[in-house]
Amino acid sequence: MYGRVCRGVGSMLVKTSELWVLDVINTIDGQRLGNITDLDIDLTTGKINALILSEPGGFLGLFRRGREIVIPWEKVILIGIDVILVEMASLRDHKRGRYGA
Repeated sequence: MYGRVCRGVGSMLVKTSELWVLDVINTIDGQRLGNITDLDIDLTTGKINALILSEPGGFLGLFRRGREIVIPWEKVILIGIDVILVEMASLRDHKRGRYGA
């Protein structure tokens, strides 16, 4: 699946499968937030509403499931060739545990 990304300098065509391997970095504090695990897409317009990340968890990410972080599309600053930059002042409101926790 291809999508047009118009964030940052110019625009480029990106496969959604290429997004999964990019690190997501918060420009507010420089923290690595994780990798994209899912997209929230409005099916009527085809626009991305949010990026859904899985926080790194446990030893090498193997023994503990991380929590999900929802990044609204408006908070995406730049999608580069090896990183996605977002501007999230407070992550507390955007974290959600698995299984409703």
